[in-house]
Amino acid sequence: MDDSSIWLALFLTTIAGLSTGIGGLIAFGAKSTDERFLSFSLGLSAGVMVYVSFMEMMPMSVELLSKSYASRMAELYMLLAFFAGIALIAIIDRLVPEDENPHEMQGSSKSGKMPLKRTGVMMALAIGIHNFPEGLATFASSMTQLDVAVPIVVAVAIHNIPEGIAVSVPIFHATGSKKKALKYSFLSGLAEPVGGLIGFLLLMTFWTPTVNALLLAFVSGIMIYISFDELLPGTERYGHHHCGIGGVVCGMAVMAASLLLL
Repeated sequence: MDDSSIWLALFLTTIAGLSTGIGGLIAFGAKSTDERFLSFSLGLSAGVMVYVSFMEMMPMSVELLSKSYASRMAELYMLLAFFAGIALIAIIDRLVPEDENPHEMQGSSKSGKMPLKRTGVMMALAIGIHNFPEGLATFASSMTQLDVAVPIVVAVAIHNIPEGIAVSVPIFHATGSKKKALKYSFLSGLAEPVGGLIGFLLLMTFWTPTVNALLLAFVSGIMIYISFDELLPGTERYGHHHCGIGGVVCGMAVMAASLLLL
């Protein structure tokens, strides 16, 4: 592990996180949002994450663990780390109140400027909390192989764009300030590089191939949960089921092709 790989991982994680700001810009620049495209994009992100988790990162984890443990034990440790990743983000998801959780809200009955502003700020906080483990996932993948990392970064970035819209719109309507709305949408995304960096600093002192292998499985669990709990329901929320499924298939195909060709 050298300094250049660390800086590259941090750079890629920051790009993925700050794409929430792109969502804020889209919210102001477009008169209407193409919901078919959003459904397809969320499905694409899910396809990339699911494919790379099951077909690349988890097998890589077992391969690395097999150098230190018997085959059956290597698989067991990989699975334990995988479900630990799912458990962590599921707990975080449960800790965020349902009314403020951007992945649970089906609409808002609140009216008035102050409730709207509170909704936007709380959504920024909630998204920031969710983005923290996503940052660790992006950072960890960026530390392994570039051909694996880049599609994941793109997938996470696409996934973050609707979250930026969700933060910026209520704040803008409450305050009338595009600057303030964009600020909150960008700040919610900063949790990703922060999460990646803190995770790395905690692990840096005892970083070994075994820790790396367990982290790959752990991150796979996080990404699988995100895909099934956030991205795929998101495609349904926009009302274009087939566009979302098409995105999933395309995401898997793109990921498969990139792993074969790169």
